[in-house]
Amino acid sequence: MKKSELKKILKPLVQECIKESLLEDGLISGIIAEVVKGVSVPQPIVEAPPKDIVTERMKANAFGKNQSNKLQEHRSKLMAAIGGNAYNGVDLFEGTTPAPAQASPTAQASPMSGQAAGDAGVDIGSLFGSVGRNWNAHMNEIKESK
Repeated sequence: MKKSELKKILKPLVQECIKESLLEDGLISGIIAEVVKGVSVPQPIVEAPPKDIVTERMKANAFGKNQSNKLQEHRSKLMAAIGGNAYNGVDLFEGTTPAPAQASPTAQASPMSGQAAGDAGVDIGSLFGSVGRNWNAHMNEIKESK
């Protein structure tokens, strides 16, 4: 028997056996399930930022009553050290507020970072001036052109 004759006899038998195995024995559903698992998007692994012991201690101690008293004492010592008459007795820092804290490099950027919480911002009430009362007409022209 030639190779080609054997191939003609065995090929349909092997195809039928494979179809039966895939469909009837449930192999195809297992294969599909494994492919779907591989296609699904895994959740990204988020690493917790390392704990900075020094920063945590500073936050715990910052601006408590005891710390506030220490700061006042330190401030008065510094003023005395530079000389109370150095600026004619004027406190250069009277009425000022501390600068905003620097963000850590791992923190997410914010469009309002660096802005004081009490900052009212810019008044844009008269931004459009005389065009403001005709604003609807301008918007209708844009909608009609689309």
